[in-house]
Amino acid sequence: MGTDPGRVREALAEAHRREWAAVLAATVRVTRDLDLAEECAQDAFVTALQAWERDGIPRSPGAWLTTAARRKALDAIRRASTLRSKLPLLVVPEASDDPGDGLGEGLGGDPAGEIADDRLRLVFTCCHPALAREAQAALTLRLVCGLTTAEIARAFLVSEATMAARVTRAKRKIAAARIPYRVPGAHELPERLDAVLTVVHLVLTTGHTAPSGDALVRDDLVARAIDLGRVLLGLMPDEAEVRGLLALMLLTDARRATRVDPQGDLVLLEDQDRSRWDREAIAEGRALVTAALRGGRPGRFTLQAAIAATHADARTWAETDWVQIVALYDLLLLTWPSPVVALNRAAALAMRDGAEVGLVALGALDASALAGYHYLPAARADLLRRLGRREEAASAYREALALVDNTTERTFLQRRLAEVTT
Repeated sequence: MGTDPGRVREALAEAHRREWAAVLAATVRVTRDLDLAEECAQDAFVTALQAWERDGIPRSPGAWLTTAARRKALDAIRRASTLRSKLPLLVVPEASDDPGDGLGEGLGGDPAGEIADDRLRLVFTCCHPALAREAQAALTLRLVCGLTTAEIARAFLVSEATMAARVTRAKRKIAAARIPYRVPGAHELPERLDAVLTVVHLVLTTGHTAPSGDALVRDDLVARAIDLGRVLLGLMPDEAEVRGLLALMLLTDARRATRVDPQGDLVLLEDQDRSRWDREAIAEGRALVTAALRGGRPGRFTLQAAIAATHADARTWAETDWVQIVALYDLLLLTWPSPVVALNRAAALAMRDGAEVGLVALGALDASALAGYHYLPAARADLLRRLGRREEAASAYREALALVDNTTERTFLQRRLAEVTT
């Protein structure tokens, strides 16, 4: 008697969220070919659908999927080897095909043991300096974290078609340039650090507020990002920005339990029960950001962590030090002139100097750089609501609703819209 197909699909979806990175990384260690590894990992999930319906859901889905993917990879390698042996050798292999060229130090092994975590090893590999920065991050989110192209596109504020093309070009460049998949040596780690930090932070932000779906938070992505941050800190304990990133993630996630109410509705920062914030995570995050700030001129992750720590230090919303937060955003804009940072600074200005000042700051932003980013019209709507400009607020709320896919956020915006139209 088989297993209910619905239960199998749920188990597979859960396994994909939690185990995809481990399955793919383990398979890459066999293939040393990213495309082949991804294909075999995907095939393993397809195979599992029928096998689990027939035989039942295994006690360890991740182990089952990893074994299946690695077997498929070995079969593919054997087939390719057999094919090569039956064809005349028309092309002399290049040096990079020689197993003695250093590839043994890559995804097939890590004799120095410099990166103990397979997932982080794969993150560093995808962040090869020959790839454009956007391609490094997008490829890692797609391959290591299993995010869909649509989810990655939302994280980068670009269209799905643009992101799909970006990922495809990155894969083609890897193949055409014969980029070796290997663990970077200790002397190479610093040049890839910022790209890796960016990727890990994007995993955190995508999990912190899921781009789509019913749940506000994707716990698996948040946990994965924090785990990677801890492994990265163990690898590079003297890097201030590594401390800053881990601090930022811990301080951000410390509020998780209070971000929705018992009915699953969104609760804004100003209304959250601060007594339920994770004080242990806050203490660890505060210690990390303090240490990072001692490491010289602070980078973008350290400054963001300092902002999060300032929020965590306030016993109530009314006691928030907005002067300090705006000053930190000013520094952050100099370090990292991002349109999202400018938007967040405008919101902080509104809290320090009033909603009218915030609206002026929002109006000065380059709206084209934030096209499709629902937080821009949502922020404008909130300030208009606070000023009693109900019709304009309603229009801005409708604009935000047209852009948001997360059910929890949609429900909140619909409730706000109702407030200004009734």
